[in-house]
Amino acid sequence: MTSNQAIFIQSIADVQDALASAQKVYPKGGGSKSALAKVDARGQDVTLLEMGGLSGILIYQPDEYTFTAWAGTKVSEVEHALSEHGQYLPFEPLWPHQGATLGGTVASGLSGSGRYRYGGVRDFLIGTRFIDGQGDLILGGGKVVKNAAGFDSPKLLVGSLGRLGIMVELTFKVFPRPKVFRTLAIPCTNIEEAVERLGKLAVAPLDVDAVDVDVTQGNGPTLTIRVGGLDSTLASRLERIQSLVGNGTISQAQEEQSLWDNVRNFQWVPADAAIVKVPLAPSRLNELDQHLANTGSVRRYTSGGHLCWLAWRKSIHQLELLLEELSLSGLVIRWGKHDAEIQAESHNGLEGKETASIFLGKRQGTAFVQRIKTGVDPQDRFVHL
Repeated sequence: MTSNQAIFIQSIADVQDALASAQKVYPKGGGSKSALAKVDARGQDVTLLEMGGLSGILIYQPDEYTFTAWAGTKVSEVEHALSEHGQYLPFEPLWPHQGATLGGTVASGLSGSGRYRYGGVRDFLIGTRFIDGQGDLILGGGKVVKNAAGFDSPKLLVGSLGRLGIMVELTFKVFPRPKVFRTLAIPCTNIEEAVERLGKLAVAPLDVDAVDVDVTQGNGPTLTIRVGGLDSTLASRLERIQSLVGNGTISQAQEEQSLWDNVRNFQWVPADAAIVKVPLAPSRLNELDQHLANTGSVRRYTSGGHLCWLAWRKSIHQLELLLEELSLSGLVIRWGKHDAEIQAESHNGLEGKETASIFLGKRQGTAFVQRIKTGVDPQDRFVHL
């Protein structure tokens, strides 16, 4: 059993003071990724650092296409400020309506469907200030796009889950937002057909913003293709795409925003299901989907088939065995109803209840991460996970 306490962080000094007095620390953002917001440090006391008080945009230079903000700043606040200048974060941070923060977005390493064309969060993070395990404030990267000085430490923090440092300040580059988006939805008879069309799109000279395969309905997968640009050019671009991969339904202007908000905020996931991220190669999409077809799960393959977002309603242990069999890895973002109950009972000290790891299947790069962690956290203050 662990004994957890929380400290509300409002300054860099608060983080340093917490490190000086706590046995183990773990940063928590807006709590939108609930499985990542609670940790078990194998019987040791963990102090949760509530980072929401370290919030606000510090510098925004629309002409330079960059902004700097505290790590606890909500994604929704940033997106509102950018929209006033016709700009946005193309990787589409997830869960903006649930209070996701910039720090949590970087620490989890999660990106939305816009990653297909523009790259993920690591491609837009250009500078950080973070606290290492000894309480020192470390600067990495810079506040301008053309910056090549020093080791690119900001990239190490992407997906680090609080193991390598406590981020306090982040700098991102941004892009002009296209004037108009339209989405083409093409029904497929089976997953093999969807994968074949994915392959055609991948090698075609088309400017496509996002390509997902939606397997959330009972009548077969849907290939979802989004394009953005000038309204005067979208019709001809969509015609070229349809001539390549087949005809479909084109979204109306009034429904376009809500269509992708539903995706970013995972409104397509049943309330009692776990949410699991499973990276994969498009060549393995058929194989994985065949194993998932009879499990009662719904899923969305995004980034052109390089990632599966899986809504899993059975015991997470069954999914662990499946991913091990396929030599794939998974990261639990939200526990399902069954597993959440076990987690709660374990934290309440009930005997015979063991919490599952958020990491499923094959784990890679653990030795490399541990070497870095030893350097930045020699006293082992950050939770291992």
